[in-house]
Amino acid sequence: MIFDSHAHYDDEAFDEDRESLLDSMQENGIGYIVNVGASIQGVEDTVKLTKSYPFIYGAVGIHPDETGDLNEERLRWLEQLCGEEKIVAVGEIGLDYYWDKESREHQKEWFARQLALSKKAGLPVIIHSRDAGKDTLDIMKAEHAGSTGGVIHCFSNSREMARDYVNMGYYIGIGGVVTFKNARVMKEVAEYVPLEQILVETDCPYLAPAPNRGKRNSSLFLPYIIEEIARIKGVSKELVEEKTFENALKMYQITNKR
Repeated sequence: MIFDSHAHYDDEAFDEDRESLLDSMQENGIGYIVNVGASIQGVEDTVKLTKSYPFIYGAVGIHPDETGDLNEERLRWLEQLCGEEKIVAVGEIGLDYYWDKESREHQKEWFARQLALSKKAGLPVIIHSRDAGKDTLDIMKAEHAGSTGGVIHCFSNSREMARDYVNMGYYIGIGGVVTFKNARVMKEVAEYVPLEQILVETDCPYLAPAPNRGKRNSSLFLPYIIEEIARIKGVSKELVEEKTFENALKMYQITNKR
């Protein structure tokens, strides 16, 4: 069975066939999915999905591009949601200097506040970091430092930075980018990071792996990612599937009842 550790099935890209697509997951070997909130609406929809599908769990948090919508009341609301039975992480949270939709200081403030929320709730974090590698790492070291664990989602930095996160006990999220021919650095990271600290993810509907690059992504494409990690590491696909499944269960503190 495969565990998709990061998906966005609340996205409008799935509006036409969400139900039929999700109904097909189990028969196609997808054991669990964590749907990740990124906006206020996304968090609300994520909670609804967890209540509609037994194999879907949720993460609640506000993406750096959306932190302009955060305030004290909404932070308390997120804290309440962290107590829901199938909410297993705080995320996705972090820094995004590519779009710079919100000021960098504003992003940093709400990143730190949501890291504090994860510690208070006892939940792991899902970290978004784009063009903000050093600042993200510095804040993680200062404010979280592996306290409740977590994953660096869609990791896109150097092998050296991956080492820093691995040494702090975080998982590295690997998605479709690892299958791209020009993704030399990501392939080096996949080779370096121990299999025990890798999660596989789609970030669907985004970042579909080759040979489906540019199409709408879904958890059904995860075998391509698993196959590439296995090739890079020189191990079997079955081992990568098994270990990443176990890793996700462990990080999200889910008891496998299958």
